[in-house]
Amino acid sequence: MKQYKKVLCGVFAFAAMVACTDDHILTYDVEKPLSVIAMEYVNKYDALKTYIDRTANPDFKLGTGVSVSDYISKNIVYRLTNANYDEMTAGWEMKHMAIVQNNGTMDFSTVENFVEAANDAGTSIFGHTLCWHANQNATYLNTLLEPTIIPGTGGGGNGGHAYTFTNTAAGNFWESQVCYDISPDLINGTQYTLKFMIRATANGTIRAEIQSSADYSSDSFGTFNVSKDWEQYELTTTATASDRNRMIISFGDYEGTVYIDNVTLCPAGSNQSIITNGDFENGAAGWGGWGGNASCGLSDDGEGYSSGSAPGYAYWFENTVAGNFWEAQEAYNFATYLDNDTEYILKFVVKATAAGSLTAEIQSSSDYSSNSFGSFNVTKEWQEYELSTYTSAANRDRFIINFGNYEGRVYIDNITLCPAGSSRSIITNSDFEEGTDGWGGWGGNSSRGLSELGEGYGGTADQVIEKTDEEKAEIITGALETWIAGMMEVTKDHVTAWDVVNEPMSDWPDQTQLKTGEGKELSSDEFYWQDYMGKDYARKAIEFTRKHGNGNELLFINDYGLEGGGQKCRGLIDMIKYWESDGVTRIDGIGTQMHVNLKLDPVAAAEQEENIIKMFQLLASTGKLIKISELDMGILKEDNLASIKTVEAEEEHLKAQSDLYEFIVKAYFEYIPSGQRYGITHWAPTDSPESSSWRGGEPIGLWTLDYNRKHAYAGFANGLANKTIFPRED
Repeated sequence: MKQYKKVLCGVFAFAAMVACTDDHILTYDVEKPLSVIAMEYVNKYDALKTYIDRTANPDFKLGTGVSVSDYISKNIVYRLTNANYDEMTAGWEMKHMAIVQNNGTMDFSTVENFVEAANDAGTSIFGHTLCWHANQNATYLNTLLEPTIIPGTGGGGNGGHAYTFTNTAAGNFWESQVCYDISPDLINGTQYTLKFMIRATANGTIRAEIQSSADYSSDSFGTFNVSKDWEQYELTTTATASDRNRMIISFGDYEGTVYIDNVTLCPAGSNQSIITNGDFENGAAGWGGWGGNASCGLSDDGEGYSSGSAPGYAYWFENTVAGNFWEAQEAYNFATYLDNDTEYILKFVVKATAAGSLTAEIQSSSDYSSNSFGSFNVTKEWQEYELSTYTSAANRDRFIINFGNYEGRVYIDNITLCPAGSSRSIITNSDFEEGTDGWGGWGGNSSRGLSELGEGYGGTADQVIEKTDEEKAEIITGALETWIAGMMEVTKDHVTAWDVVNEPMSDWPDQTQLKTGEGKELSSDEFYWQDYMGKDYARKAIEFTRKHGNGNELLFINDYGLEGGGQKCRGLIDMIKYWESDGVTRIDGIGTQMHVNLKLDPVAAAEQEENIIKMFQLLASTGKLIKISELDMGILKEDNLASIKTVEAEEEHLKAQSDLYEFIVKAYFEYIPSGQRYGITHWAPTDSPESSSWRGGEPIGLWTLDYNRKHAYAGFANGLANKTIFPRED
């Protein structure tokens, strides 16, 4: 690059000045090392993007992969990228896992800074990637698919096992303790909710906290009373350190035996219901309805839902003639609009005079558009429900129950509607039916262990309602739209091309079919959208991108291994034809990653070149834009089983690498027609550091790690120019 040439010349000039004095001049010459002479031709090259024929390739973009943190810090990566490339692709920071948090919120601050820096430099961004199976926040997505759990009611009876602890002599509270060790550590600054059932042999007060085992510092849940009757508690505290790793119950100042059961510890979700009058004990203000055959009102005292206390009031509505579902409705109007692109959880209990099915939704009163919670059944017995939906408009202001197709009277009670929070407990062994793993304690006057069978908390068992395949598909489709809509909102004014679906095709046994996670042991960041949404998942991803973007983005399907012989390439082309066969879906381009390996065996190398040409010909035949999306190159050892590391690479290896880079780039321009040439992205500008998770320690780049040009730089530039610009001495 020119700026480095100037620095080098300055160093030589300075060396010349200090090497001579007024009365003595050195009269001998020192020959340049052969290694320096061999690389002098490379330094004659200009910046890479200057070698593109813009007249013949007006829409072609030369790109590179970048670390966003390096780029926005405006260091050497920023200067190298802007000087040599038209476009850049974020290696990590625009992916689902980097943005979506465990509670479903999204943090786009880094993306916003990236867009701003790119705008300032006049360098475009290629979006990567919206729908992929890897680098996904699978923890959050799998939480959405968890079964609905309706807690059991009542107390006493044969309740299985509980955890028990005894203190024989009261002293200081900290002298007897029970603990549960937590891994990984809790998150600093996060509020946690502790729930449990508890009873004891004598009245008293004990306390709970989350603690750091390293220094015994803690955050307290406060004290709570125990008695001979089962009591339920829900306590909260906020972690104020990053090493909180233990839940502690202190009972050294209590004398007696304590039984505890059904313990959960969760990051706190919202408990502020949007429906503020849901138990009807103070009337039915805010509720109303309509329908020619319908009536509604407050029930008699005693007809409400009871979980052990006096039943109180419920709300009722009745339909005398069944018709269309929308002909009789109950409504609760909100004071303000709900948040758009947000999941809401609806909970309630319901019974009726006859069995039937009703539906619920959140609606916009201005145009009656809505998001459905789906249907739920009613019987003569009270049933508890927890349903969810996502808002897809900014003007949702009403909760609706449709019962026009039902005949009879319905009673409903204890209704809440809240933004979704986490339901995943950090304490995983909470009911003690399989033992006491994870629990322990200490104290000279105390003991602890598993209770006798039947001494645990009783009542009715929790009702576990698994989500159907249809419900899972609807939930995951909503999550995909929420994610894409959020990304489009931040980027649509700058990012005009996207890798929408990444790596869809299977590697084995049939490369013409979609990848699946079924039968695999998935890593923590793997989530296969297609396993829930089906074969048409790409159609949805494309629909959501066009819906929430500007509508004129160029959308690509991207995959690797297309140059490997044809089957996977043909499979991807056929899959794209299928997705477009609905007459609505439009896919603008295909990205071929080309993470290739130089093969030193001449026969294998010749076969590799033939396969690359075959791939370009197949891709060109689609008529779509074609992009080499992630080109980089390792060097295989002669056994073709392992890669050569940078420290092992010899001059002949690096020259052969340069030649293959030149071949690939020239072949792209030769076999892809001008109107289909979107561009080439070189994935890794420099060789890979030894510590990298991607081809660690391999000589894959055009520059060394010290940002010195390699032979590969010359080969790549020659390919762009379609000629040898400066000859190499072999």
